[in-house]
Amino acid sequence: MANTYTQIHIQFVFAVKYRDGLIHPAFQKELYQYISGIIKHHNHKLLAINGMPDHVHIFIGMRPTQTISDLMQDIKGNSSKWINEKQILKVKFEWQEGYGAFSYSKSHIDAVIKYIEKQEAHHSTKTFREEYLDFLKLFEIDYDERYIFNEPI
Repeated sequence: MANTYTQIHIQFVFAVKYRDGLIHPAFQKELYQYISGIIKHHNHKLLAINGMPDHVHIFIGMRPTQTISDLMQDIKGNSSKWINEKQILKVKFEWQEGYGAFSYSKSHIDAVIKYIEKQEAHHSTKTFREEYLDFLKLFEIDYDERYIFNEPI
């Protein structure tokens, strides 16, 4: 797209189905590399990726050539297929339906990257659900309590 210039920074947050802690350190790095490849394949710029055993944060510079929903479908669908085809786990891996997508200005990039890099320290005092609700409130996003990640089933 000649003469199209954008600056779109999006943080995605999504969880393992039932918030099960299935993303083990043994394959976490490889999973993040796989997801990074999907992002790069679509010509977006990966700024940070990290998470916990039950969820992932991805921060990208997004190009306007793809919708957010199409990118998330590619990331979640292909990464869960990759995990299951490699038989990394003894159970079927699935991501929770839905995701959070939060936009940031250029002045917030460094702070968001640091936040994502420090997930372990952050989650020593806050659950994933608390974190997610904080994002929704901070970004003033209306939500239905029935569809917010509750405790694992």
